[in-house]
Amino acid sequence: MNFLIRIFRFYYEGFRSMTVGKTLWLIILIKLFILFAFFRLFLFPDFLGQRFKSDEEKSEYVIEQFNRQRE
Repeated sequence: MNFLIRIFRFYYEGFRSMTVGKTLWLIILIKLFILFAFFRLFLFPDFLGQRFKSDEEKSEYVIEQFNRQRE
């Protein structure tokens, strides 16, 4: 446990003393959020939610697809 605390403090102190780095990390995090939000909304539609109404139908379809790939 002491080892994890030392690692946390190492990164915390290093990040706290940054000036330009904080701005760069903020830009990186904003870009990642926008990227994943775009992927989720436009590239990965709710396939199961559109085709099946109940959780049981969804699970049966997924199990069927897994079994098909094994054959």
